[in-house]
Amino acid sequence: MPKHPRGNRKLIQAINRSAVLNTIKAHGPISRTDITQRTGLSAATVSGITADLLKSGLILEKAIGDSSGGRRPILLVLNPSGGYVIGLKVSEEKVTGALTDLEATVIGKHTDVLDNPSVEIAVETVNRVVQLLLAEGEVNAEQFLGIGVGLAGIMDARGGNLRYSPIFGWHDVPLGEILQSRLQVPVYIDNDVNTLTITEQWFGKGQGVDNFLTITIGRGVGMGIVVNGQIYHGGKGGAGEFGHTVMDPHGTVCDCGNRGCLETFVSDPALLRMSLESYARGELSKKVGSMDELLAIARRGDSGAINIFARAGEVLGRAVANLINVLSPELIIISGEGVRASDLLFKPMRAGISKHVMSELSSDTQIQIDVWDDDAWARGAAGLVLRGLFESPISSNQLE
Repeated sequence: MPKHPRGNRKLIQAINRSAVLNTIKAHGPISRTDITQRTGLSAATVSGITADLLKSGLILEKAIGDSSGGRRPILLVLNPSGGYVIGLKVSEEKVTGALTDLEATVIGKHTDVLDNPSVEIAVETVNRVVQLLLAEGEVNAEQFLGIGVGLAGIMDARGGNLRYSPIFGWHDVPLGEILQSRLQVPVYIDNDVNTLTITEQWFGKGQGVDNFLTITIGRGVGMGIVVNGQIYHGGKGGAGEFGHTVMDPHGTVCDCGNRGCLETFVSDPALLRMSLESYARGELSKKVGSMDELLAIARRGDSGAINIFARAGEVLGRAVANLINVLSPELIIISGEGVRASDLLFKPMRAGISKHVMSELSSDTQIQIDVWDDDAWARGAAGLVLRGLFESPISSNQLE
């Protein structure tokens, strides 16, 4: 028999630890006997791993289970306060941070203005937010597991490199390395929509779903892709630029330089641009300067405003139908600030999907609209760190 590489013992231990921790997370309160049955590991292995997890504070002996005879088993649960992480959303005007526990529950948040789009100023702003959250949360170094950062752009998530950010105009910035050097803690970085997708996968609507998409609408349009239980980044981190699907090659010029991208029909800036055009044509009852104003007059029955959302929804539905026809996902989650439009946008979207999706695939994909809150982006970035805690080394390709 060939000899196994020396690193295999350490790898197997890490895989087993991940299996036990995830079983407790998914099925707790659970006994050691049930963990043994679910994982297929030996009782001795489960006993040793759970002892280590108890010592580290990641799990708790929570309750006494039922017994058909003999001693009643002690049940194990994940300890939400066994560790803390910080998630950060870096946008063009601000840095939003959230301190979360191991269940991604937000227990502290802070936003700081980003005065300048330079890398140096962004790093210092991130540092201020992190230090404030740690101080307010009274989190010590032993409890703090790391930082996740999400921002719009094309990322090499594994290397922590930002290849391009259209919002900041940054090219080839080793952002993960810079932040880790400044903060002296583990730093995980990814496209902001991927961070939301990871949190949906581990703690939200995507739990237990092997193939799903997360689409975000708001300032832009993005997409996170999960295939066979893994985030799909593409060859060099560029996968998911759904907003730059060309819907009309003769349409409005997009920020990316192309014409007629989906973002030019559906994003908040696009809807506001269309509202000004409608007002100039006399189709809108008043001139609006924000999405809140546009939504307000649409809900009061302004036909011009309603038509703006209807046109955007139909185009979005056509684009989503194309995704279903190509990928046939089990689930599509729609999230982002744009979900505030609710049925103004999503009723015509669903009609557009029905019109353009292949009939044989129409019932294969479930579409769910997320309930949006302002913590979601930062909470999503926190999910990057939590995934590192729970994910199997095989899944994350951490083979030695």
